[in-house]
Amino acid sequence: MEPTPNLPVRADIVQLRDGTHIYTDQLPTAFQQQGPPPVVHIHQAPPDRTGQRVALGTGIGAGTVAAGVYFGPLLVGVLTSMAISLAVVALVAVATAWGLVTVVRTVAQDGDQAAKNLRKARRRRGR
Repeated sequence: MEPTPNLPVRADIVQLRDGTHIYTDQLPTAFQQQGPPPVVHIHQAPPDRTGQRVALGTGIGAGTVAAGVYFGPLLVGVLTSMAISLAVVALVAVATAWGLVTVVRTVAQDGDQAAKNLRKARRRRGR
């Protein structure tokens, strides 16, 4: 039912999707507008959603975003696991190098001491 042309349309009457007209105070709560929707800028978004908002804003499909939501934490877990493994390998390498250097210095020091003792002995014999 359309309003007649000579009557102005009241501001508190809206047309629903099915074509019927209804007063705004009789709208179900799902249709009532409380005001404009809040605008959330990317820099105000929580850190875990920023990439998703950027992806959806650039026109990437929801499947890509869902894959990012699924594989993102997996990627973080894999990289963390790799970092821990590399840290353990680095610790073993440092400990091995330290031990090797200590042994070489000790052996070299003992060798120097043996050379000094040999020189002393030769001097005593030469006298």
